[in-house]
Amino acid sequence: MRSSRYIGLLALPAVLFVAAIGSTASVVTAVARQPLPAFTHTADTDWLNSAPLTVEGLRGHVVLVHVWAFACSNCYRSMPWLRALEQRYGDRGLMVVGVHTPELPEEEVPERVASKVREFGLTHPVMLDADYSYWRALRNEYWPAWYVVDSEGRVRTIVIGEAHAGDMRARAVEDAIDSLLAESGVHEQPY
Repeated sequence: MRSSRYIGLLALPAVLFVAAIGSTASVVTAVARQPLPAFTHTADTDWLNSAPLTVEGLRGHVVLVHVWAFACSNCYRSMPWLRALEQRYGDRGLMVVGVHTPELPEEEVPERVASKVREFGLTHPVMLDADYSYWRALRNEYWPAWYVVDSEGRVRTIVIGEAHAGDMRARAVEDAIDSLLAESGVHEQPY
């Protein structure tokens, strides 16, 4: 995570608080119900593993938007859990969309991002957000960040930070996905 001692409002106004516990930030997730902002990159060259997506095109699916940067150690360490999550929920209708927003200058190079996507074994769509336009649209401040979106395109849960199977962040994301899949009745593969 970018800051481990930040206390205050984050992301969508008045819906998510980050509280410092010891030296590690812990996240309290909240129901936001704010519309997912439109994707800010529409060129084919700004997307990996997919043609450009639209938020409207995702309606009808539960979506996990994953904001990350390849040199972010917290992001890197979350990748095994993310791949397992995709395997677990892929046939139930979850769609994962990565948003790669660089933390360091070397992460702005599309070929380097593409190489890391292959290295990490990511097969879901990834939008390249080198200009931080989507980061700003989300009002995001951290890597990694997990936005769980309902089938109507509303952000319902936001979780900040590294996630591992069984930890509180992973459970928060998984519980939100389970709830939204049950609520929406989505059971088909979205890809």
